[in-house]
Amino acid sequence: MSVLPEPGPDAAEAGRKLFAGRCDFLTSAGALDGLPPGDMPEVCFAGRSNVGKSSLINALTGRKGLARASSTPGRTRMLNFYDLGGRIRLVDLPGYGYAEAPKPMVRQWQELMRAYLAGRPTLRRAYLLIDSRHGVKPADEEIMTLLDRSAVSFQLVLTKADKPRAAALAATIARVTQALQRHVAAHPLIAVTSSETGAGLAALRAEIAGLAAG
Repeated sequence: MSVLPEPGPDAAEAGRKLFAGRCDFLTSAGALDGLPPGDMPEVCFAGRSNVGKSSLINALTGRKGLARASSTPGRTRMLNFYDLGGRIRLVDLPGYGYAEAPKPMVRQWQELMRAYLAGRPTLRRAYLLIDSRHGVKPADEEIMTLLDRSAVSFQLVLTKADKPRAAALAATIARVTQALQRHVAAHPLIAVTSSETGAGLAALRAEIAGLAAG
């Protein structure tokens, strides 16, 4: 496992053009029967509550208010779908782990998330977000095991990479790399990103553009 490198000029331009185009909120789904038709490839963003999913989607698209970010963990409680230029959908999943909500409600939306991850045929890749200050937690391991069993390709994205010192970030990357060795569905390259500084976003845009084209 290694870090996703900066894209070449052609891939970078393909990613830039895709994300510079239209990106519209499509729908929110609170149950599987509310999902949009499976007529377009999708990539989803999953992670523990408050890991920065909405912030990353906003940073990738350059639209600050597209996905509603909140300082309250567990605010995203439905599957939120965004149409990226009619070529691919971005899906913001509910955070797992800590959430300020009644336990039955938490179970309901986390079961929905797991059902989506395990059974959506148009899902091209799951981006599993990990806070670069904390690394992989047991709840992340559970999701990675689910993705292994469902044969869903997933790629780890370290968020908030501007927060730790360089040595601490390198240590997190090493630990995450080791954790991924146990997961057959893991993509071999780890994306290291910061929604604040823009680090790693061009590489991630290029990856998603490649999935849209394929």
